[in-house]
Amino acid sequence: MAEHRTMQRAALLDAARALLSEGGTEALTFPALARRTGLARSSVYEYFRSRAAVVEELCAIDFPVWAAEVETAMCQASTPDAKIEAYVRRQLDLVANRQHRAVVAISAGELDAGAREKIRAAHGGLIAMVVDALADLGHHQPRLSAVLLQGVVDAAVRRIELGAAEHPEQITRAAVMMALHGAEGSRDIR
Repeated sequence: MAEHRTMQRAALLDAARALLSEGGTEALTFPALARRTGLARSSVYEYFRSRAAVVEELCAIDFPVWAAEVETAMCQASTPDAKIEAYVRRQLDLVANRQHRAVVAISAGELDAGAREKIRAAHGGLIAMVVDALADLGHHQPRLSAVLLQGVVDAAVRRIELGAAEHPEQITRAAVMMALHGAEGSRDIR
């Protein structure tokens, strides 16, 4: 029985990811989850009390996976510049992944305080990964620089998600250049 419930819960979460990546937070409804999984709508409530509960569980599962992939890419890099490039590139490579599209949809939606806090904490963990590399490059406020760097990544993610005129690799290269050299190229900006 417990194994069956675990499988059903996983199926509901997979369906939620698909709905979020296809139609954003508006698409994530209990009737839609029921249709996708073949469950009765009332059965969905046995697994999740609300849409926010689905979102919170997705955050708890998917953000750590995403962050681990970014961290692995950074660990494989040997210089601070290479670590920052890996930080940017790996996040943008993940845009094509269905889990990531669901995370973007979750982040863009209207969520309750609990889900928003989980997203903030996950982003905080992601940002913390790059602070040391920025300090090694001589940034005077590496934490602030990391937050701003994540802003560049988030803007590039949105550009890719929107299906911008530029090819995703062009957007990625531009984001890496911005991360490593700023708006004025390679000059040091204080």
